Amino acid sequence: MNSTHSRQRQIWLTLLLGTVSATGPLAIDLYLPALPQMKVQFATNASLMQLSITACLIGLALCQLIAGPLSDQYGRRKPLITGFIIFGLVSLAMAFIHSIGLLIGLRFIQGLAGATGQVLARAVARDLFSGKKLTKFYALLNTVNGVFPIIAPIIGGFMIRYVDWQAIFILLAVIGWVIALAVAFGLRESLPVADRQTGGFHTSLLSMGSLLIKPAFWPLILATGLVYGALFSYISASTFVFQTGFGMAPQMFSLLYAFNGLGIVVGSNLPGQLAGRFSNRQQVTTLLTLAALTSLILIGSLLFPANVWLVSGLILILVILIGALLTLTVTIIMDQATSNAGGASAVIGLSQNACGGLASPLVGLTGSSYAAMAVMLFICNVGALGLVKVQGKLAKA
Repeated sequence: MNSTHSRQRQIWLTLLLGTVSATGPLAIDLYLPALPQMKVQFATNASLMQLSITACLIGLALCQLIAGPLSDQYGRRKPLITGFIIFGLVSLAMAFIHSIGLLIGLRFIQGLAGATGQVLARAVARDLFSGKKLTKFYALLNTVNGVFPIIAPIIGGFMIRYVDWQAIFILLAVIGWVIALAVAFGLRESLPVADRQTGGFHTSLLSMGSLLIKPAFWPLILATGLVYGALFSYISASTFVFQTGFGMAPQMFSLLYAFNGLGIVVGSNLPGQLAGRFSNRQQVTTLLTLAALTSLILIGSLLFPANVWLVSGLILILVILIGALLTLTVTIIMDQATSNAGGASAVIGLSQNACGGLASPLVGLTGSSYAAMAVMLFICNVGALGLVKVQGKLAKA
């Protein structure tokens, strides 16, 4: 009975934390198919619409610097509940606006509120697991997380077929409030009072900042950020590349985007399956090398007539690799965090969302061409590979 109850508890924990951590990406994936429609209604251009993605990512990055250290002092549940209540309110407000500037501002606030889910889901997992168990749990977490990029664009694509884009943000509001209730009534506090940091918020910030200068941390923190930047190079450009550049219908694009989301799920599971045979570091180095080579092939394809199936196939390979790399880099960093899991999770989130936020508008500079996306994918993957090798040398020194 105890074993059955324990397994049921882990399944619930995985589903809840996977959903909680996916709220930030969900706020992006759900409305991606509506971007061309919104661009027309707001009378703006693709780059400004992509800036609404960037604003959300910046909000996700900045608030993690607050939510992470606060959770190390006051626990995980209260910041989560507060964040999702605000997330719901801001999402609802966006359904009633008519200004691109206001949309970008509210998207920033939405990112701030959604950040609690990203940073604290990782921290709760680290409170409960370590070592290979942590790797496997993060793989499960990312699997659940990866389901949302599969279903979100499908839902968004079919919604805008029958209703206006505003309905998407109303749905996000409902999701935020449902998660707040689920956390309030279904998640135990994972950080005991005895294990919490003392000395005030500034002490927690200093503890978090100390991670940035450790040789074992900072190269990997930047590397996981670049991997996330590669992911958002694809995400932010995909709707314009495939719908405008290749002429896909919104529903067809949603299915393609969902299929690539399935690739992220497959990739997220690889580290857990390989954990008994290869170290996390061996996996990271090998997969980053493959990602860099695949990105280079994608750049090379620009020299030939555009082929949607070739581009789609190469991107599928890349998102599988990225899914695995996000699991691996986060696991390596969090496994080294002991008394400040919230702070460690915060700097991961800062790096990831900052890199994703920088990549998003840059890939829109070439309009519907995938040239900028291909170059950005290559830069991010090669940069991450270099940082992992630097970290290896620093750790041995």
